Amino acid sequence: MTAYDIFNGDADGLCALRQLRLHEPRDAVLVTGVKRDVALLTRVQPRGGDQLTVLDISLDENREPLLRALAAGAACTWFDHHFPGDIPAHPRLAAHIRYAPDTCSSLIVDAVLDGRYRAWAVVAAFGDNLPQTARRAAQPLGLAPERLQLLRELGELLNYNAYGESVDELHFHPAALYGRLSAFRDPIQFAEQDQAFATLKRGYRSDMACAAEVPPQIETAAHLAVVLPDAPWARRVSGAWANEQANRAPERAHAVLVRHGHTLTVSIRAPTARPAGADALARTFPTGGGRPGAAGINALPENELGRFLTAFRAGFTGAG
Repeated sequence: MTAYDIFNGDADGLCALRQLRLHEPRDAVLVTGVKRDVALLTRVQPRGGDQLTVLDISLDENREPLLRALAAGAACTWFDHHFPGDIPAHPRLAAHIRYAPDTCSSLIVDAVLDGRYRAWAVVAAFGDNLPQTARRAAQPLGLAPERLQLLRELGELLNYNAYGESVDELHFHPAALYGRLSAFRDPIQFAEQDQAFATLKRGYRSDMACAAEVPPQIETAAHLAVVLPDAPWARRVSGAWANEQANRAPERAHAVLVRHGHTLTVSIRAPTARPAGADALARTFPTGGGRPGAAGINALPENELGRFLTAFRAGFTGAG
């Protein structure tokens, strides 16, 4: 029997797995990658008796390999908050899925574990740009303001690390970063003691400064769209830049696009005051998906840029 831990490489995937393995330690094969690498089940060939734990990736994006794994006799436990489509009813599938704009996969794990490792869920919620949700979750912890701010910064940095065309563009491979996180029971200890935190902080500041120099494609009271150049720093910072702009202007919808050859990757943020519609817009384009408040398109053809910007304006006419 082989155990697999299959998780998104962002803050939510990392923190969801950290909670589970604090509760139930297990030697497992780690399967992860950059944030947009969500078809992770295609990487494994499970057999009868294998155990799959899947965290923070869409069931809808992995439906066929899931069905093959179940047919082969594997068992699967799934925690997620993205659009799932129809969830298969199967005795070896335990699906903890809540498709809603105010949660994340780590908070779903937190609920199953009765809040035992709540600080990790708070980190993840901040990383998923759910600051109000994160603060509510943190209330029972009684943290001093500077401690809560450190959890927020850690969540944002872990999330920032997951963006790139490939793991070669990241500061840390998500599996290696999970290995460093797993040395600590408390995320605050990780932030204070592991040099990875300082490395990510330096990279984040540098990349955000580059993004600040790029003029917007669209800038109105209701919409902001920015097209970043074909460069590793732009791919790394696209999600963080989208989140920062969304937090600065909660009534405005945001889109951050990054060129790559003849295609663009797209990060979409619904107005944080009304976090809905981002995934619906993304799914009108091939390779699009996500959740109501934040979504993306992995490969938008260059000749579709105008259509996307038109749809972006129309999709959030209530903003502003």
